[in-house]
Amino acid sequence: MTALRPEREDVYGGGPYESSGGARSHGARRQDPPTAPLPRVVEGTGRGAAAEPTVPPAAADEETMALRIADVAGSGSLRGATRSSAASSDAAAGGGTPGGRAARRKAAKRRGGRRRGAARATTVAAPAERDPQRPLTRVEARRQARLRKPSPATLASRAIGEVFITTGVLMLLFVTYQLWWTNVRAHAQAGSETHQLQDDWASGKRSPGVFEPGQGFAILHIPKLDVVAPIAEGISNKRVLDKGMVGHYGEAPLKTAMPQARTGNFGLAAHRNTHGEPFRYINRLTPGDAVVVETQDTYFVYKVTSMLPVTPPSNTSVLDPVPPGSGFTEPGRYITLTTCTPEFTSKYRLIVWGKMVQERPRSKGKPDALIE
Repeated sequence: MTALRPEREDVYGGGPYESSGGARSHGARRQDPPTAPLPRVVEGTGRGAAAEPTVPPAAADEETMALRIADVAGSGSLRGATRSSAASSDAAAGGGTPGGRAARRKAAKRRGGRRRGAARATTVAAPAERDPQRPLTRVEARRQARLRKPSPATLASRAIGEVFITTGVLMLLFVTYQLWWTNVRAHAQAGSETHQLQDDWASGKRSPGVFEPGQGFAILHIPKLDVVAPIAEGISNKRVLDKGMVGHYGEAPLKTAMPQARTGNFGLAAHRNTHGEPFRYINRLTPGDAVVVETQDTYFVYKVTSMLPVTPPSNTSVLDPVPPGSGFTEPGRYITLTTCTPEFTSKYRLIVWGKMVQERPRSKGKPDALIE
């Protein structure tokens, strides 16, 4: 410093020091020289921080501290340099953020903001792992209710699936009814009618020669196919065919002869599938196979002669007294069996023709065709 330094004077008297036998005069006190300060480590600088440089000891001076302004200023300069060095160390330890204390504060705030943002994200994600014992808040309850509520697409798919399932079940029930239950019921009804006829004949109860529609009057036997079915008047589905019986074409315009007629064609019809299906396998008949019609007094035995595998339902000429295509050339006592073809459809008709070969009274017992 450029401060003036006056000559050393006695503090009290204004004159120079006077020594007498090693003692100070006028009570003057001798100031001991200051000791050298120890090195100081700057705190907060971390590993590698440099120690504060040692302040060189001031020159021996016996005057008061007020006269060493230059030294104090020098020490201040050293302390400033030390602080600058510590700041540099802090900057190096803190990531090398330049710009002084304000820049370091901003950088620290930014780092703290990122940490707080991460903490907030963690806090937001925490409800996913909430304590199950804690009751739901209103927002959580609404969210879970929305998640549980099915979407319109889900509802539509469920409705369509239920319709398909219901339709499938109904179709399965209908097929079961047609292929199984109708046969069970028709067999029971046909069997009951057969037993009723046999009981009436055994009791001597005679039937008139003219029969009402739906009234049974004979029994049909096809030994090869193990068929035993009652024959009723008419071809009504409800009254005759659906009950498992064989119907006789006895009504105009398709009226045919009775078995006891001296000439004519005895026409019969029955289901091939469902409702007892008595004509299910007549396509297996071959020429020479027996067909027997049992009445109250007589057995009429026919032999199969020919077959028409397919013909339209409108071909009623197959019931003529002398059917074309049957091989018959003159009037006689014939039988015609008609049914649907192919199986499970009614698109076409299957025709089987036969010719009477024997008329045997019931009093003489069963014909050979039924005994074999």
